[in-house]
Order: sequence, then structure tokens, then C-alpha cells
Amino acid sequence: MDSSNTGTDGRRRPAIGRRAVLGVGGLGIAGAGTAAAAAAALRTSETRPARARTVPFHGRHQAGILHRRQAHVRLAAFDFGARTDRGRAAALLLRWSTAAERLTRGEPVGDELAPPGSRTTDTGAARGVGPASLTLTFGLGASFFDRVAMASARPEALAPLPAFPDDQLDPTRSGGDLFVQIAADDPLATVHALRTLQRLAHGEAKVVWTMTGFTSAPEGTSPGGAHRNLMGHLDGTANPDPADPAQRARIVVSDPAAPAWLSGGSYLVARRIRMLLDHWDTLPQAHRDQAIGRRTADGAPLTGGTERTPADLAAARPDGVPVIAANAHIRLAAPATTGGATMLRRGWSYHDGLRPDGTPDAGMLFLAWQSDPRTGFIPVQHRLARGDALSRYTVHEASALFAAPAGAARGTYIGQALLES
Repeated sequence: MDSSNTGTDGRRRPAIGRRAVLGVGGLGIAGAGTAAAAAAALRTSETRPARARTVPFHGRHQAGILHRRQAHVRLAAFDFGARTDRGRAAALLLRWSTAAERLTRGEPVGDELAPPGSRTTDTGAARGVGPASLTLTFGLGASFFDRVAMASARPEALAPLPAFPDDQLDPTRSGGDLFVQIAADDPLATVHALRTLQRLAHGEAKVVWTMTGFTSAPEGTSPGGAHRNLMGHLDGTANPDPADPAQRARIVVSDPAAPAWLSGGSYLVARRIRMLLDHWDTLPQAHRDQAIGRRTADGAPLTGGTERTPADLAAARPDGVPVIAANAHIRLAAPATTGGATMLRRGWSYHDGLRPDGTPDAGMLFLAWQSDPRTGFIPVQHRLARGDALSRYTVHEASALFAAPAGAARGTYIGQALLES
């Protein structure tokens, strides 16, 4: 690594060396990896017992986006402390990336990574759990760029999401400087990973909110497979196929004009959507199916076929009434009615007990990965806000938007191309 970098303003800045940042000698993430090798490793890992499965941390894209949905997820946002600057942010992301590589291999994270002043250690709470398909996916909030004095590098697409009608957002569970999605097939692996990140962030950043979810996603390698949510319906059926280059371009950033740190990355919209299940459960099955536009039993559209059969939005009954109602969720969210807006939805269910009024505090952690929220989530949500039949049975309680940098090659860390530019 060079001893200095030249910024866009023509001034030379010191490079952030791994040895200096970590404060130890000989600690490295050596070697060189390729996307093809990572994909091959993933295919091989899927044939192993669940606890032994690994998902490579390194690659062109961060793991946890184009990988099958695991059974458990833990989301967390961190805010920096008052002393943060560009170098300290780089040091944190380097520690996190080094730890993530070890955690995803099922290895302990040694105390040598701990920042100065930290008194906590790795207790070995997840010993014996194995990798369990663990992935850690990091994102940067809009405020991140202000905190590290790099506002000019903030992408235009990372502008605050617009206010949508009927949103009831809790600011204490929205936003954040840094974000991490921790997913695995064993819940203890997710808890241990979050505790590790907190330990390594000592004196630099603190958790401001966390959310925990689960899914009934079946075995397999599909990143966009549907899962049955707490309303009883399959969710995510019409996801784009990452194997199709044209559809993949709607998920990960591939614009040649995109900055190097974001090329191969993605944007994440995260929403906590509470479902009014006590009301929903009283509805006749036909009414619930009409609100969605699909059959509960198999996820097929009301116009017939199987789950994967395209919905016929033009189909009408003999009396002229549309088979799929004008306000059905799948009609309003369909690319045909949103100008082609597409995103990869990877939601998890949550159930956090009961609210003070005795109703379930339960619903969906809605995660949508896309190459640009201005052509993905925003037009879809604007359309849904104009009469979606589901809106009377849901409440949007938290919201955040993050830019997930490209994946890290061996020997680098997440966000290095940004922070050392």
C-alpha cells in the first residue's frame, strides 16, 4: 500500500495502513479472491451440515444480498461518537471487516482486535455453533458522510426518503450512521456477531437500535425465494432473478459512472412494518386473498396457475370486475404499474410480544435491496400509498436508507475505496 494518497482536491493524504490501524503486526487478510471462487465455495457449503455451512465474506458484492435468506436475522444501527473523523471510521471498518471474515468462518475473534481502552473480551459464547451460513452486510447512512467530513462524496440517491402518507415512524428506531445486517441459520451466531461488533466499536460508535427477525424460508440457494409471513401469505414471489444480468442490474450498482466504492454495492431500504394481526385474522379468507391478489394456500395469483405464474392484471369476471382488485397489493406493486420499478425483497418476520393494549407487536422487517431507491422503493411506495388494500392492516413504524459499499477483496476492508480515496 502506498504511503500517501492524492484526494480529488489535489492534496495528499496519509494512507490508512492496516498495521497502524490495528496496532498489531502480522495481522492480515492475505491472498486474492474472485467472485467465481466465492460462488463455488457457496455451492460447496450448501452440501454440508447446516452448522458447518460457510458463506465467503470476500467478493465483489457483500455477502447477505445475493445469498439465500437464512433463518435468523439481527439488524443494528450505530452512531459515531463526538471524536469521529475519517481515520477513526476507517479503523472501525477495518476491525469489523477483519472480525467478520473470522466470524463467517466460525473462528474466534481474538482480543488483539480490541480498540484501546476496551475491557471486554470474547467469552466464546458461540463456541461450537459453527459458521451456520453467517453473513455480515454493512451499510452507510447519509449522516455517515457528514460525520467523517465527506459530504461531497455522499451519493445523490442517499437523500432522505420522502414522507409517505400514514407513516408513523419512530425516530429512535430509524436512520443511523452505520448499519449491519447479521443473518445466520443459528440465532446464537447472530447474537455473538453483534456483541463482537459492539466490543470492537468501543469508544467509537454505539448501537442506537436493533431489530430481530426470523423466517420460514426453505432450504436452497435462491437469494429471492418467497417466505410465508405472519399474515399467512408468501412474500417475495415476484423478486428479480439475480442470475439474469438485466434483473441483477436492478439490485446491485452497475452504472459505469458510479464511484468505485459503490460499484457492485447496493442500496438498502429497511422498514419495520407492524401487522394488525388481530384484525387481519378476523377477515374471511376470500377477503384476505383479494387484499393481496394471491391465494394463501400456494401463492398463485387469483388469475390462476402456480406461485410463479405471472398475474394477469387484465383478467376480468363476466361482469367486468377485475379478477385482481384495483387496490390489490400485487397490482399496485407490479412493475407494470410502477414504471418498471424493481427491488429484491428479503423480509423477515418479527414477534416482540404484546403491546400495552394487548395486541401483537409483530409484523415484518422489510428489507429491499436495489441499485437506486429513486427507481426502486420510492415509486413503489408512492403507488402503494394511494390505496393499497393492505395499508389498513399495517403500520410503518421505522424506516432507514443505507448505501452498502461493494464487497471487499482479501487484504482490504469494507468502504476502503471510499475512505482512502
